[in-house]
Amino acid sequence: MQPLSKADCKGNWGTLLLPINADDTIDYRRLSDEIDALISAGVNGIYSNGTAGEFHTQTEAEFDQVNQLLADKCNAAGMAFQIGVSHAVPQTMIARIERTRVLAPSAYQVVLPDWVGLNDAEVIRFFSKIAATAGTIPLVFYNPPHAKRVLSPAAYQSLLNNVPTLISIKLLDGDELWYGEMKEVAGRAAVFVPGHHLATGVSRGLAAGAYSNVACINPAAAQEWWQLMEADLQEALRIEQQIQYFFEVGVVPFAKAGFSNPALDKLLAATGGWADIGTRLRWPYQWIPENEVAAVRKVAQRLLPGWMQKL
Repeated sequence: MQPLSKADCKGNWGTLLLPINADDTIDYRRLSDEIDALISAGVNGIYSNGTAGEFHTQTEAEFDQVNQLLADKCNAAGMAFQIGVSHAVPQTMIARIERTRVLAPSAYQVVLPDWVGLNDAEVIRFFSKIAATAGTIPLVFYNPPHAKRVLSPAAYQSLLNNVPTLISIKLLDGDELWYGEMKEVAGRAAVFVPGHHLATGVSRGLAAGAYSNVACINPAAAQEWWQLMEADLQEALRIEQQIQYFFEVGVVPFAKAGFSNPALDKLLAATGGWADIGTRLRWPYQWIPENEVAAVRKVAQRLLPGWMQKL
């Protein structure tokens, strides 16, 4: 694939979720089928090794196998894809980039090293070496709210001044003040907001897309919703209200019970049923039992009926 530009980095991106066997191994056959389903859904792109992809549980050999499979299928299909090289050890991120440049990803997705937080100068120092190692392959900065260091709008601007190959930032959006402060950043990098806030982000003139939890429910329906934002933004905002109500009723109770974001995303995928992924997480993390899925699906069928029909 050709490297992404800022202008091309947009839309509804699907995340890889790891199908886990009862013996805690990755089921690569089911993972292969999942990639095929995402490609068939026509999403704008696919990315590996986000939080939902359980990058924090993978060995280096597993990382290599997951991303070789993704690259082979996406390159054959002409599908844009990003490789998440995120790791707590920055030296490991460098090594992952060095090994995977031959796979020709559209971009690399990275997080800041997270055991000891970085100051402003260290953030730039980190990204400068990552960018030099990646060469012509651009970078996406994954800066979630649970990161030890969440940058301010001014800090994003400083980072963009120093790292020209940084084309996108994935983050949690905020209030009216935040949207105002981020407008200059959005003029220089593709800002991606959470999937269930995407229509709001588009309506504020800021969001370029979402690395999407909503695509976990049904990637084809999420893609249609993204396209609707250009044709009928008011209708897209109405659907967003339904999506958020579904989250509140069907998903938030599990979050309040202590389940992690990867557990919630796998619940969403099991609810949509578009691929055989399952709800199991890798040790030591707790997953939502499969017998909870039917009740959540009933809520989805009531609140998002068109999405369930696209299975």
